[in-house]
Amino acid sequence: MKLLIVSSIHKEAIERLSTSHDVVCAFDADQEELQSKIHDREILIFRSGVQISREVLQRAAELKLLVRAGSGLDNVDLDYVRDSGLYLVRVPGPGARAVAEMAFAFMFGLARQILTADRLWRQGRWVKSEIEGYLLKGKTLGIIGAGNIGSTVGQMGALLGMEVIGCVEHPDEDARQRLLEKNIKLAPCHEVLSSGDFISIHVPLKPTTFNLVDRQALSMMKQGAFLINLARGGVVDEVALLDALRFGKLKGAALDVHAKEGEGRISPLAALQNVILTPHIGAMTVDSQKKIGERAVEVIDAFSQSEDYTMFTDRISVA
Repeated sequence: MKLLIVSSIHKEAIERLSTSHDVVCAFDADQEELQSKIHDREILIFRSGVQISREVLQRAAELKLLVRAGSGLDNVDLDYVRDSGLYLVRVPGPGARAVAEMAFAFMFGLARQILTADRLWRQGRWVKSEIEGYLLKGKTLGIIGAGNIGSTVGQMGALLGMEVIGCVEHPDEDARQRLLEKNIKLAPCHEVLSSGDFISIHVPLKPTTFNLVDRQALSMMKQGAFLINLARGGVVDEVALLDALRFGKLKGAALDVHAKEGEGRISPLAALQNVILTPHIGAMTVDSQKKIGERAVEVIDAFSQSEDYTMFTDRISVA
């Protein structure tokens, strides 16, 4: 089949696909180049950082399948995908563990002021008696969006001795039972915000979650709490967060995702010493990316060998 890969995936996956398919790669392409390259392609592989717009998809007369090498779908025109009867498969599983581990890298870094201690000791300052640290054990971990990734974070927190509380978009009995099995208490969003010593955000970006953590939400949080965002940049109002950090409402924050991302961008939070900023690397472990690549190859091979695509029962599904 004819494939267009517009985001860098594991090189072994690209090599395997190239042995049995017609593969074109267009990493970091602009919209004009994407529209040109996709015109005869049957399968599109993408990740975050590239906009799969209606204008791009409309140029793909032969397109049948989209493979999201990860989880988020905020960069693809889902209305067009549904209206056109295209198949879309996500591969979120391998990245979920990597993002969850990153959340704890952030929590430990904030709780023990690791970056501050490192910076000052590099300057010759021995601040052993000045650095204030906290245990995670016994603290309350609030999960905003206790889905696939969020519940993994919560489960890991419970194993560390944290009290875990989480909210979901549709809080029914099934959700309560699913979370209870992972030692997570289901609660309304406002209760999660007001209870957590650490608040970790794991919701998709869509109209209902844009600036979900705004000035009002931040005001509900505990005095001296820590905020972690590994979801999408638009979920947190960064101006409101800047004020909450400057004026002491929050003790610290860590963000892997940002309202404006890419080379040359500088976060408005960059000048603060109680903030950790990383460039959207939550799922970027060698292990997880290799597994995502392997699963993408399996999905594409199965799709190419199925004339009626009966294995793809849902137009938008999870692999």
